[in-house]
Amino acid sequence: MTQNVEDIRMDVIARPRADKVVFVEPTVKRVRAMLGGETVVDSRRTLILFEKGHLPVYYFPLEDVREELLEETDKHTTCPRKGEATYYTVRAGAKAAENAAWRYPEPIDECPDIAGHVAFYWNAMDSWWEEDDQVFKHARDPYHRVDVLRSSRHVTVELDGEVVADTQRPLLLIETGLPPRWYIPRGDVRFDLLTPTDSESTCPYKGVASSFTATIDGTEHEDIAWSYVAPWPECPKIEQAICFFSERDTVTLTVDGEEQERPETHWKHGVRDR
Repeated sequence: MTQNVEDIRMDVIARPRADKVVFVEPTVKRVRAMLGGETVVDSRRTLILFEKGHLPVYYFPLEDVREELLEETDKHTTCPRKGEATYYTVRAGAKAAENAAWRYPEPIDECPDIAGHVAFYWNAMDSWWEEDDQVFKHARDPYHRVDVLRSSRHVTVELDGEVVADTQRPLLLIETGLPPRWYIPRGDVRFDLLTPTDSESTCPYKGVASSFTATIDGTEHEDIAWSYVAPWPECPKIEQAICFFSERDTVTLTVDGEEQERPETHWKHGVRDR
């Protein structure tokens, strides 16, 4: 059965549909996307499309999109979960974002009825806004949580056998779908072994992280640690604290004397985005 957009309650977001591979839910947020100094879309009726194995995506009613900025292209793709997609180049101001928007004019029966909606590639737009706050990286998942807990546990971090951090006042960050992270106050980190780098990554829930390379006995461990110098207001406790990639083979993380297992993530091999 097709899930009609009109049947979705606009005032309450229920828990995720574990029985659905693809489903949509409304958000009360006003969502906007900008390109070339112009507003491409401005909607108070945005849908968030959830698809198993993918980040959430905003879908906007056609009526809330400046259709005169969309130019249909020859590109078409087929998704077994949603149907055949038609693509559009977005031209705004002096910019053109090729094949940056898409829609499913005739979604398959198993897909929610998103026929009258358009989606945009996040990085193709200049900026995204929820109400009057800029949002980075990707659409924020309303079910995604970031909890930061003050702790008195004894946490140490070793790199190639050298202790680079030792604290009894760590911060435990627990984030949906990611390994738990221990953040160390700067006063308990060996900054004589760390060098700031130009590498940065952005998290839509925590902020912009800056990186550090550690040098142990002449060996450099590139971008092995990071810190949110000025986290978003929703995540203030980790301000200035340092966290290390405990999945790397050279890092040993110990909590209350117990060595922690290395999580299996894509960061194990040096991918920087956190």
